[in-house]
Amino acid sequence: MRSRLLALALVFLCALPLVAQYKTAQPGFAYQFPRDHFNHPDYRTEWWYYTGNLKAADGHRFGFELTFFRLAISREKTRPGPWDVQDLYVAHLALSDIDGKHYYHSQRVNRAGPGLAGASLEQSRVWNGNWQAAIHGDAQQLQAITDQFSLQLDLVTHKQPVIHGKEGVSQKAAGLGHASHYISFTRLLTKGSIALNGKTYQVDGTSWMDHEYFTHELEPNQAGWDWLSLQLDDNTELMLYRFRHKDGSLDPFSSGTYIDAQGKSRFLSVSDFTMTPHGETFISPATKATYPIEWRVTVPSLNLDVELRTPLANQELVSEGNTSLTYWEGAITINGTRADAPASGVGYLEMTGYSKPVYLGGP
Repeated sequence: MRSRLLALALVFLCALPLVAQYKTAQPGFAYQFPRDHFNHPDYRTEWWYYTGNLKAADGHRFGFELTFFRLAISREKTRPGPWDVQDLYVAHLALSDIDGKHYYHSQRVNRAGPGLAGASLEQSRVWNGNWQAAIHGDAQQLQAITDQFSLQLDLVTHKQPVIHGKEGVSQKAAGLGHASHYISFTRLLTKGSIALNGKTYQVDGTSWMDHEYFTHELEPNQAGWDWLSLQLDDNTELMLYRFRHKDGSLDPFSSGTYIDAQGKSRFLSVSDFTMTPHGETFISPATKATYPIEWRVTVPSLNLDVELRTPLANQELVSEGNTSLTYWEGAITINGTRADAPASGVGYLEMTGYSKPVYLGGP
């Protein structure tokens, strides 16, 4: 029943006209923290995205994803009741058991109702049922439970949040407001526990958190995107994304951000890097989509040339029903060179629009 509700709600949302005026992401936005870690109801779409690479004491490796979406439906009532649906709250949870060679995932949908889901500065948390992310200064906590597995993680900020793009906006297409406000914690030191198949693993590693809010949707000629978060062993990070046109060409508004060891960030335009699929692909048995799961990334200004691979080919999160939220999101490893010295690390790769068109506004 829950999966059918998700499918019907998202189909309804796709067809919904903009009956009320929402804000668009504009240059010069005055970020304030902790306020901007939480809800922005004046924008149509918002998400909080946690991913990470973790390892148990015995060397067992895991990747995880915990994502909260807020999708606005209506702002027509000035005094909404607790059961009026102004926003649809969707959450995705995935665990990549890398050494066990298995991918687990779950999803849920809720309205706010009497505290069923939400994002609150006053409560310092984002939640959907008993899945939640709590943010208290430099400390964050993740908690999520399913029938198959659970995780409880403590995250500590190693670097302050990064604002992507220029003048406070991450531009996604030509035109004022065709953009998002995009914030990341690029290196969160992570410890905690994962319970799976009757066994509890004490784990540690690093996580990454993206928070994005916007109103603009994908352009008609944009089919989807490929997004990377790279955490290199020299304490630097790299976020890159490329939009794909429906004719296979690369969108000029693809971009990225480099974060140095001290936490200073630098904008990268599409001409500053290459992000090229090559080698192995994964053909989904569920959707028949073909995903490129080996990539080469070069950033000439950083003397960086690395190859990205995944230790687990099937990390496709398949949404049930007729929705556009099916995508590949998985743990990757990094190996290559930087200034002729070895470069390595871990990260996450997201690929959308391979199984069906995407209606959300971008990475």
